[in-house]
Amino acid sequence: MRYYLTAGEASGDLHGSNLIRGLREADPDAVFRFYGGDLMAAASGQEPVVHYREGAVMGADIIAKAGKLLRNLRNCKKDISQWKPDAVILIDYPGFNLRLAGYCRRHGIRVFYYIPPKTWASREGRNRKLKAWVDKVFIVFPFEVQYFTGAGVPFVYKGNPLVDAIEAHEFKRPCEERYIAVLPGSRIGEIRRTLPVCLRAAEELGRKVLVAGAPARSVEDYEPFLQGHPGAEVILDRTYDILKYADAAIINSGTASLEAALIGTPQVVCWSTSALAWWYANHILRVADHIPFISLGNLCLGREAFRELLQGGFNKDSVVQEVRRLLDDIPYKERMLRDYGQIRESLGGSGASAAVARAMIEEIKSNTI
Repeated sequence: MRYYLTAGEASGDLHGSNLIRGLREADPDAVFRFYGGDLMAAASGQEPVVHYREGAVMGADIIAKAGKLLRNLRNCKKDISQWKPDAVILIDYPGFNLRLAGYCRRHGIRVFYYIPPKTWASREGRNRKLKAWVDKVFIVFPFEVQYFTGAGVPFVYKGNPLVDAIEAHEFKRPCEERYIAVLPGSRIGEIRRTLPVCLRAAEELGRKVLVAGAPARSVEDYEPFLQGHPGAEVILDRTYDILKYADAAIINSGTASLEAALIGTPQVVCWSTSALAWWYANHILRVADHIPFISLGNLCLGREAFRELLQGGFNKDSVVQEVRRLLDDIPYKERMLRDYGQIRESLGGSGASAAVARAMIEEIKSNTI
């Protein structure tokens, strides 16, 4: 069968590559075409139609952003129509992929959404689009089962692909010294808000810092914030290695907090946004009323395995205090590691990518549009 995959970010490239391997194992005659990256290219044995780095939009020029995204979307629609796949598999990246889902539905093309939009956190209106345009959603978190059941979105849950990705990784120590890991996020705004505070905290702790640079960024994106901090070093695209050998990690939420839990790194999550955005989320969207945590690991567990320092609670002194506890309070750290084991169990163990691939093939075989 013919599979067309679209991934717009590094994480999507990783999960897409494992899914391609699963599809190839279950369907030896599988043929692939995709928007993605180097990992999907290695798994499929062919180059992407468009590399996600070429399509990445970063910066403040809204007009340039819109033009680039619309151009990529237009070209992708045309390419899908000409190639005529048995299924289009959308991976995360909702701003682009939901528009593509609508196009595929209108043209009678089967659509699967792997790692769908986090509508349980915001923009619940997207559920209407998922129900109208997507044949099946393949969710990756245990707490999503109840949510998407209530929302009436057809779904399949086979576990989380991060378990496979981490188990398959060949870890290599990034440096010989002991260090604290800082994962400040991939967006410039996140880096600007997170990294200076974390570096000042590490300086007070007297610790070397390895900053895990996002794959789509360059060292130059981080350098302005490292001036005056000789004990800090940026290493790109080695997040798993940096987490594995760190004494503790300071993480700007997101998927990285779940990766740290699966790898076994003691962590604290730090996050802030503008005062206006914070007020809007809490007083208009009322996010905190139905989302008790911002970290995926804590959400999977249903309680706090590790601290979340948010908005006003995120400052140099609070980071120093929590990291010292991670380094020195052995019972505290051991309790966190036990909770990590429960988080891992909640994700269903290994083999998620292969299980999802088999489920997709069964869907194609058993249903016609």
